[in-house]
Amino acid sequence: MEEEYFNKIRNQLCGKDPFIQPGKMMSSEAIAYEKKVFAFFSRKKKMVFKLGKSFNTNSLGQEIQVFNPFKNRAPLNGWFEVPYSKKELWIPLAEKALKKIKT
Repeated sequence: MEEEYFNKIRNQLCGKDPFIQPGKMMSSEAIAYEKKVFAFFSRKKKMVFKLGKSFNTNSLGQEIQVFNPFKNRAPLNGWFEVPYSKKELWIPLAEKALKKIKT
């Protein structure tokens, strides 16, 4: 269910622009612009977005978390994960991450 929704978003974005293509990030399915990943589907079945270090998580009115896949290292700065329970944020955040990577 979660991965199907991710694939739907990826297909929509890839269909809009020839520079947006499927990719890989940490062995996970991803969405890339000019081979730079801006969103991916994590092993924890969450969607992860590259929104930048200055992204204000409070701007959404909902709490999202900094992506931290490591046990003994710092989180990945500028990357944020959103669970399927908040899937209504996935498309707007994917578009925001795409806009960010284009600049």
